[in-house]
Amino acid sequence: MKKKNKIYIFLSILMVFLLIFIISCKKKDDNNNSSTLGRIITDIDSNIYHSVAIGTQVWMVENLKVVHYSNGDPIPNVTDNTEWSNLKTGAYCDYNNTPDSSKIYGKLYNFYTVIDSRNICPWGWHVPTDAEWTKLTAFLGGENNAGSKLQETGSVHWHRPSLIEPTNETGFTALPSGFRRWYGPFDYIGDAGFWWSSTENDTCYSWCRFLHTVFVRPSPFNKPYGLSVRCVKD
Repeated sequence: MKKKNKIYIFLSILMVFLLIFIISCKKKDDNNNSSTLGRIITDIDSNIYHSVAIGTQVWMVENLKVVHYSNGDPIPNVTDNTEWSNLKTGAYCDYNNTPDSSKIYGKLYNFYTVIDSRNICPWGWHVPTDAEWTKLTAFLGGENNAGSKLQETGSVHWHRPSLIEPTNETGFTALPSGFRRWYGPFDYIGDAGFWWSSTENDTCYSWCRFLHTVFVRPSPFNKPYGLSVRCVKD
């Protein structure tokens, strides 16, 4: 009888531990699913974005398309090259001044828009600093390895194939949105992506990140350049 009781107690304890293990695994799965799928974010213009967790950071999956600051003030759309080159205040444009391009690639903004106190990112989000970009690439193995993990797969948008086939394993889905030069002309769509950081280099230049083939590199760009913007969670 005593032997049967011992077996019963042992089986009961085993069942308790098994139940705890199952619940723990389910919680881990739920957490992993939620970080992969992220959540939906809406900007002041009702554009919809998705988010993805990469390391300890949470990034938007799409480039910004907003045409108003977070307080509702409009961001000027400047199409004229001369006017664009002389700006010292915030402005945006569509690649080649073609609004349809922004449906895929997002808008291009000068640096003055990025540092405007009215904020172009939705509430709870901000334009990443240079250090936050560095944290992202470091987590992915460094500047020379991060590109393929961030870049959208396939050749629908990327014209120039990478030396290593991109995996987009992070879900970041970087697109080759190109840029607008400080004096007005557009270039590099289909070949490279360029994103502002909020960190200034000096009075004329600010830091950005550009993705081409397998690498993601920091570079100082003239503040009047038009580049893409990705937001990171506060």
